Amino acid sequence: MEKKKSLTPEQLEDAKRLKALYESKKKSLGITQQHIADELDITQGAVGHYLNGRNSLNVPVASAFAKILQISISDFSPSLSREAAGYSTSADSNVSIVSRYKPGQEYPLISKVQAGAWNEAVEAYTLRDVDHWYESDAHIQGQGFWLLVDGESMTSPSGLSIPEGTLVLFDTGREAVNGSLVVAKLTDSNEATFKKLIIDGAQRYLKGLNPSWPMTPINGNCRIIGVAIETKMRLV
Repeated sequence: MEKKKSLTPEQLEDAKRLKALYESKKKSLGITQQHIADELDITQGAVGHYLNGRNSLNVPVASAFAKILQISISDFSPSLSREAAGYSTSADSNVSIVSRYKPGQEYPLISKVQAGAWNEAVEAYTLRDVDHWYESDAHIQGQGFWLLVDGESMTSPSGLSIPEGTLVLFDTGREAVNGSLVVAKLTDSNEATFKKLIIDGAQRYLKGLNPSWPMTPINGNCRIIGVAIETKMRLV
């Protein structure tokens, strides 16, 4: 049996940086190692091996981690970042990387009022009436839909920021945990709101990423509809 090759010091540092980024962002993004495993179609143990420097990272795996954590490959591995850039910038090379395009699932873009009516017995709309559908290859545990962010409550001057005009994909089957970005409906409103869920003991709050936005205490007056799992920005 061939002995497993040890990782180089550079590869170990890459894994160390990646793990630190995962630990710092997992709460705000609402992700777990199992979520990453589902996205990469590998086991949770394999994800742990990458994060703990037991298995060496490569460009495809590094690209997947970067997408899920909403970072750049260069944030944790300069060498893999250069390698990935070389795939698309080698103008003098006769070698090209070709792979079959695999379309993702399409999900509807709905309004905040439609989102607020999601899963209620009498819905104010049907999916047949939705004009815009956007693709995603994200792993959805329930039903998914997109919302367009309006207003400045989720715009932050530092750290994670989701500005007005961003499309956000929500998974209605994913469990909301402390730090999850959620779409929720308060009983005194006819439309949904997009905020960060804060759980402090028995108390729950909805909070904007904008530090000037006040926290809203919630209890039985709020229904969590879905958890945000992906964002994209359309410029045209």
